[in-house]
Amino acid sequence: MNSSETAFTTVMRRIELAAAQQRSPARLLAVSKTKPAGAVRALAALGQRAFGENYVQEGAAKRAELADLPLEWHMIGPLQSNKCRDVAERFDWLQSLDRAKLVEPLARWRPAGAPPLNVLVQVNIDDEGSKSGCAPGDVAALAAAVAAQPSLALRGLMAIPAPHADLALRRAAFERMRALYDALARDHTGVDTLSMGMSDDFELAIECGATMVRVGSALFGAR
Repeated sequence: MNSSETAFTTVMRRIELAAAQQRSPARLLAVSKTKPAGAVRALAALGQRAFGENYVQEGAAKRAELADLPLEWHMIGPLQSNKCRDVAERFDWLQSLDRAKLVEPLARWRPAGAPPLNVLVQVNIDDEGSKSGCAPGDVAALAAAVAAQPSLALRGLMAIPAPHADLALRRAAFERMRALYDALARDHTGVDTLSMGMSDDFELAIECGATMVRVGSALFGAR
């Protein structure tokens, strides 16, 4: 078993164990930013299908190079207005919607005949000045704007809580996100994704209700 296979098997086992304890499945998003297309291909050969990229052009280039594979591409980094067309045309998911002015161009540029672009609203749950994301109080309005667009599909929420050394503080942030998610799911059919948790805390995130975890270094090694 090579290093990629060992890492993937270990991460999947940990996800499955954590999810089984919660009696709720959790999906793995392999964060492939800065990693070459060959590393993505190797993980795809093991069965992984969903990959996350922080930069639009890097992700689009990998998608083109790996067009022979049935992969699902997620944009997880901050989105600039001038990149809305690229995301709408070249990605399957946007996890980082954080302001209303991006909604209309994303909807307008989604190709006719393509499935709706799956959208998560990113929440700045710890009110960090260095991070993207809307305020918790703005979630409902932003979600409603997405839901009103036929070419967009509101799927849920995403967050990157502050990396506190005290896991109790991380748990509190995850639990606040779960409460926001539950409220959103009550108001909108089709909401099924709470994306939170990374390499160093994804099991805690699953314990708190994450349905998707974003794992990079535990799969691919340090950047």
